Amino acid sequence: MNGVHPFNISIPASQLDGLIQRLKLSRLPDEPEGTTSKYGAPLGDITRLVNYWRDQYDWRKHELELNKLPHFRTQISVGGFPDLEIHFIHQTSQVTDAIPLLFLHGWPGSFLEVTKLLPLLTAADSAPSFHVVAPSLPNFGFSGGVKKVAFGLREYAETCHELMIRLGYPKYATQGGDWGMMISRVIGILFPDACKASHVNMPLCSHPKFTSQPLVYLKHAISSPSARDTAAERRKAWFVNEGSGYSKVHATKPQTLGYSLADSPVGLLSWIYEKLIDWTDNYKWSDDEILTWISIYWFSTAGPAASVRIYYEASHAPDLNRSRVAEWVPTVKLGIANFPAELQPFPRGWLDTMGPVVHVSEFDKGGHFAAWECPEALAGDLRKMFGKGGGAYEAIAGMTGYGDG
Repeated sequence: MNGVHPFNISIPASQLDGLIQRLKLSRLPDEPEGTTSKYGAPLGDITRLVNYWRDQYDWRKHELELNKLPHFRTQISVGGFPDLEIHFIHQTSQVTDAIPLLFLHGWPGSFLEVTKLLPLLTAADSAPSFHVVAPSLPNFGFSGGVKKVAFGLREYAETCHELMIRLGYPKYATQGGDWGMMISRVIGILFPDACKASHVNMPLCSHPKFTSQPLVYLKHAISSPSARDTAAERRKAWFVNEGSGYSKVHATKPQTLGYSLADSPVGLLSWIYEKLIDWTDNYKWSDDEILTWISIYWFSTAGPAASVRIYYEASHAPDLNRSRVAEWVPTVKLGIANFPAELQPFPRGWLDTMGPVVHVSEFDKGGHFAAWECPEALAGDLRKMFGKGGGAYEAIAGMTGYGDG
């Protein structure tokens, strides 16, 4: 299919041996008495995980499970950048008019996040059904690494759009959180005729302004904050004041941090582990889950340092940057899933500044990695949005997901 070929994950034994050797030679820091997780990744947790990773964790077992999924690769070139080998999962439904859905991850996520959603979204007996495409973004997972600077949100969006076109989906919907949300928004800006609807679980918006959206502004101004809004403000304040330092480093000096991420599996583990714990809603991570998540970064084609460069490029782009994706995006129908432990939750009244909102759900549990923490809730929300009676029903002509197209 137009340069698309099957792909099998197969990490060379030499890389596995090299990882074990580095873990054996690792040197952990001390931890002052009275230290809590507020200081960062706890020494006890990291020590346990390092020992398990070195002595017991079985990558080959998880590799075998991952290879049961339909993996592919294809070469894509955008914006004058050299060809990039793009890895993706393409799980189709047996329903003939299933809805093409582009699932986009962020940092520190990967294609792994979609694996719990696949059986829920592609099932023929649960309408509407979806054809799911879940790429490893460039510089992530088993996609190639970008060798030139200035590969920003525009290029990520163009890459993912080209992938959908190549797979025979001229019109499609998107789902994403974190950078996946931002890339979804840029796709909607650049390709509104193709991207007919977006569902996001990390909304990014701005305070309503009377000059641009007077009705939204007045509606928000006369409403009283709910208990949920108050809790959201506390969560946002915690993130801004205590949890967002990593982002400033990524966005300003990614190369400096990259030496540690590329050279030290313990450094990589601790840098990401902290986020897996802080950004979820008391999710009970198993050690195998954590180490598979981290191993995908360690064994990634471009190397773990490459993944953080998206912060720099998106922050320094002149136009399609992080600020732009928080503004109004017309024509693309927008669905929003609000999870209470998201990093920067916004009041309900602000969400209407993002675009034509057709669906909003509020959940009592869940955090930043919704597809992994609560896949049933996220899949159900997608069905509500795209199902009969939903705001995006028949958003793509002839593709309802019900088998009646």
